[in-house]
Order: sequence, then structure tokens, then C-alpha cells
Amino acid sequence: MSNQEATLEVRVQTRASKDGLRLEPDGRVRVAVSAPPVDGRANEMVLSLLAKVLGLSKSKVALVRGEKSRFKVVSFRGISKEELQKQLQHVLRREREETDG
Repeated sequence: MSNQEATLEVRVQTRASKDGLRLEPDGRVRVAVSAPPVDGRANEMVLSLLAKVLGLSKSKVALVRGEKSRFKVVSFRGISKEELQKQLQHVLRREREETDG
């Protein structure tokens, strides 16, 4: 059982045509979700998407700050900051390759 925890600042785009992650020019990760920002549905989808693409259980991913903002801070339990960055780079590279086709 690991007590490691990492956090990540993200920018959320709601009502997107496709769910996914992308690197913004400022270096922040953008999380696009199709859910509207109503009754916490977009927040739930952001956390689920991040858990899925990073191979973590949903219970290890939590919203720390930004419940009603497009800028959010998400925490990940059981993963180091270095491992989170490594996995994110892999996911973002794969997403970019799919987009560039």
C-alpha cells in the first residue's frame, strides 16, 4: 500500500465533441469531456477519464480545488509525481498521434 500522492492542475473543456486529453501551449493539461457542467456531471467525467487513461481506480482520483471552475486541481493517491508525469506524457503522445493521424 503506497501513501504517495501527486496533484495535477488541469483546464476542463465541457460539452466537447470527443473526450480526451491535450497539452495546452502554457503546459497545462486540457481535459475535454462531453458532459455539461451541470450537477457535477462534468467533474465526475473528468475524474473518471483521468483514472481510466492513467490506469488508476476512480477511488484514487479526487478533485482538490475548482469544483465550479474550468481550472481544477486533481489529486492522485498511490502514484508519485514522477510516475504521474511519465504516464501523462505517454497518454498525451498517444492522443496527439491519434489526432494527427
